[in-house]
Amino acid sequence: QVHLVESGGGWVQPGGSLRLSCEASGTIFSAYDMGWYRQAPGKQRELVSITARRGSTSYADSVKGRFTISRDHAKNTVYLQMNNVKPEDTAVYYCAGRAPTASVFGFWGQGTQVTVST
Repeated sequence: QVHLVESGGGWVQPGGSLRLSCEASGTIFSAYDMGWYRQAPGKQRELVSITARRGSTSYADSVKGRFTISRDHAKNTVYLQMNNVKPEDTAVYYCAGRAPTASVFGFWGQGTQVTVST
């Protein structure tokens, strides 16, 4: 059983920064691709960023140059550093894990709310 727990969400002003964390348990963390998704009110869930088990990273165009994904294998934790945030970054952010043999992200955290406003 894979268990993902996000933390670090909250309210931040436009232009500010926030760091989300996701701690994984119940799995070999280093073998999983890990990702961050988000879902804004009335919109579909969208992919924000992925860190693959071999170390490569990818980002949605909307966050490139502002967000950075990283992982700490010793802590079984993946992070999303959010800089220069914008009101359109407001959403519930979800951590997700993809097993080595899987084609989709099958493990999800409960989500953490990020609100960007003045």
